[in-house]
Amino acid sequence: TVKDLVGAFIFFRDLLSNSFFPVLEPAIGAGSAFEGWSPHEEDRIYQLLVPLKPPCGHAFRPELSDAGVGPARNFRIRVEPVCTCTDEQLAEKMLCFLHHLEEELRRNQEPSLLDTLCTGSYLDVLKTARWFQQLVKAAWAHSPLSSQCRLTLLPSHRSCRLQVTKDNTKRFIIEIIFGVRQGFSDVFLSSQGRADIFTRSTMWPESYAVAEAEFFRDVARRAPHNSCHLKCLQVCARILVGTAFSTSTLKTVVMHLLTVLPMSRWRTRDLLPRLQDIMRYLRRCMEDKRLEHFFFGNGNVPDEVVLPIALRTAEPVNLFQRLAQDPDAHTEALRELMELQDR
Repeated sequence: TVKDLVGAFIFFRDLLSNSFFPVLEPAIGAGSAFEGWSPHEEDRIYQLLVPLKPPCGHAFRPELSDAGVGPARNFRIRVEPVCTCTDEQLAEKMLCFLHHLEEELRRNQEPSLLDTLCTGSYLDVLKTARWFQQLVKAAWAHSPLSSQCRLTLLPSHRSCRLQVTKDNTKRFIIEIIFGVRQGFSDVFLSSQGRADIFTRSTMWPESYAVAEAEFFRDVARRAPHNSCHLKCLQVCARILVGTAFSTSTLKTVVMHLLTVLPMSRWRTRDLLPRLQDIMRYLRRCMEDKRLEHFFFGNGNVPDEVVLPIALRTAEPVNLFQRLAQDPDAHTEALRELMELQDR
């Protein structure tokens, strides 16, 4: 599987020994390909998030940078040295970045994370991505899989995009993004920037991709074996092609409906009425100029999806706020919705 392939070379134990680069945790599959409803079967992209933990002698301190647009909150990750003198085991293995002289540290120890992947005091996405890409190159050369597959690094600034070719015919793309977990939750500060705006190299937008994947895993555990909820997503995503409606909007609508309608009403024979429900829900949201973000202040989110307390208790966030403020955009969106229903 894709996760096995990534897992085969993601830990880089030998390459990272005695260094103070971020600790890489097992990759988490997220996005439509792992959720089971990829709209383009032939060219799907497998997206994985690799959680980063601070190395010994360092701590990550997330700082809210600005509120962003709607729920798209932006953070910076301050990297701070922490004292290791009081830990006897660590004190034997490393010098304390806080209490040893710079000259001594420079002469006897690998550089601090602050000296390698940071800009100022903040973890830099671009430097982290370049570092990871170099690790992949080095690790792949020694991987047994290199005799079975060809790996090509694709251009990417804020992630690591890989094209894997097997037997010169089978090709698939893996995109590895990086994230710092918010506490013990399924919400991450992610390296993935937004396509429509410039994202500074020290900016880590809040990502709900893992929380969404966990939601769909929970639905799969409760769904009948012949559930049509993923087929609904796939069909609607294909219909959306060429319109201004995003798949994230569609996904939000379906997630809301999955918490309102019993799973017994999502069987294969219910495909058409559920598609109609999705369109009706979307239309009502369009007319009301309000579609609430699924994870902000939503009491219907299952307990299996671990959210920060701040999100569970937050005020609901309107994803259609722009339509409420711009009458022309609202009129155009309603027109496109009519065309969408005809499809």
